[in-house]
Amino acid sequence: MLVHLSIRNLAVVEAVDITFHPGFHVLTGETGAGKSIIIDALGLIAGGRGSADLIRYGCDKAEMEASFDLPEGHSVWATLAEFGIGGDPAESLIIRREISAQGKSTARINGQLVNLTMLRQIGESLINLHGQHEHQTLLRPERHLELLDAYGANEIGPVKAEYQEAYSGFVKVNKEWNELRNTSQQALQMLDLYRFQLEEISAAGLKLGEDELLSEEKVRLSHSEKMMDSISQAYDMLYGAQGLEAVAKAISRLNEVASYDSKQVNPLLEQLQSAYYQLEDASFSLRSYRENIEFNPERLEEVEDRLNMISTLRRKYGDSVEGILEYYDKIRRETDTLENKDELLEQLQLRREKLLTGLMEKAVKLSEVRARKADELAGQIENELKDLQMGRTSLQVKLAWNEDPHGIEWNGQKLRPGKQGIDNAEFLISPNPGEPLRPLSKIASGGELSRIMLALKSIFARHDEVPVLIFDEVDTGVSGRAAQSIAEKLYRLSQTCQVFSITHLPQVACMADQQYLIEKVVEEGRTMTRVEQLSEEERVMELARMLGGVEITEKTKHHAQEMLNLAKAQKFPV
Repeated sequence: MLVHLSIRNLAVVEAVDITFHPGFHVLTGETGAGKSIIIDALGLIAGGRGSADLIRYGCDKAEMEASFDLPEGHSVWATLAEFGIGGDPAESLIIRREISAQGKSTARINGQLVNLTMLRQIGESLINLHGQHEHQTLLRPERHLELLDAYGANEIGPVKAEYQEAYSGFVKVNKEWNELRNTSQQALQMLDLYRFQLEEISAAGLKLGEDELLSEEKVRLSHSEKMMDSISQAYDMLYGAQGLEAVAKAISRLNEVASYDSKQVNPLLEQLQSAYYQLEDASFSLRSYRENIEFNPERLEEVEDRLNMISTLRRKYGDSVEGILEYYDKIRRETDTLENKDELLEQLQLRREKLLTGLMEKAVKLSEVRARKADELAGQIENELKDLQMGRTSLQVKLAWNEDPHGIEWNGQKLRPGKQGIDNAEFLISPNPGEPLRPLSKIASGGELSRIMLALKSIFARHDEVPVLIFDEVDTGVSGRAAQSIAEKLYRLSQTCQVFSITHLPQVACMADQQYLIEKVVEEGRTMTRVEQLSEEERVMELARMLGGVEITEKTKHHAQEMLNLAKAQKFPV
């Protein structure tokens, strides 16, 4: 669960430190007080994308830090180990996120730097955030298949993985087949040009790195006379009276002195003797190098001609010998393909048909598994909706194959297989008995969408291990008994995971185990958001405000206390 959250300089929040507990938490306060900023901070902790616009005016950076207590068997510990991040279930997991005024973001998990992808992967295992506009995704049928696959991940996932592997193989071969089949007459006319180019490059007999070696040889041959003169002078100076002879004489003189003061002179003598031998070796090397200097105008001409030929090829086929040879390999393959087009096309056709058969068999298998899970999901959603005052609602997860007149023919149908299979999924709903099932986008109200999304979240919460579930105004568009049913559903959810909800409804707030008031204050001319955990008496006043608005009367306070008492009786029946 989330134990502690610290926020510094995020939007209108200057400094906030909040301690949380197990169970159901609500965040309440006036509109614009900054309730969503708390949710935004948790979103950033979970790997959401940040920007410099989020930083409080006049500050250099925004900082957020959250600590979690997780059981030993939670999957996040294995993920941390894969990333090489230390973690001990006996201690808190700490995530820290900073955003600088330059827009740079840094994140640390247990003090170790991580990138945004790693943070997001960890965050998905810790926090499930339902934004106040997320229920609008239910109006997009393209998301419905994703929801179905998430629900049936244990059964659908392995079959889907097999299909996607087959799909990747088919797409590759199908692309090759189409490209070869649609080879134009112009491409075939290129054969003569390709053959000429292959012959020209082949005749050159190029070798990797040859141009560099030839350029070095050209420099040496072009300056051989000057090299000979300089090396000869160096040799004469080293080997003559100014070099080895002088050192030999110095050694002789020191030998005479050594007999009088060996302790001081012998080390100097050894240095000179070592220098003599090194100079002697150097002089021999110079002499050998001089003897190998080549005066060869014919070879120089050959080298220049070879370099000119390579330069011509480089202008045509590549900016280096390596590039020329790569181009050679490319047009050789294209030539082979064009010369053997019919044979290759037949081979690809056979491979394509074989892969297509396997692909469609796996697609049908995937569709069958989805159909079973679709009926199961629809039944579970209907059961959840009964608790949310939508007991007469009928819901169906309708599956249909992707038909396309330009698609692939399979058993008399033109189908378009994609990465997700051949299925389309759409949620159909009938809120009232006797009405036909129709798409959500056609008939569902905002309140109904909110409750359907809450039903889905309730179902998914039983299937995953995410310990923190956050709802940002999930009760939008509802009131009365429906609001009470949402409150009860959120409370029941909190028995299996930690639940947070931003709400304006007193029916929801009174069912919470903990309530936090978010309010704006002005101090020293600056606006800032303050977060306060409410005591029992303070909760009565806040609920009274939510019930009665600006003016709080004894009647509204009495009503607020009565709501809290009823909520306690419901949560803790005698």
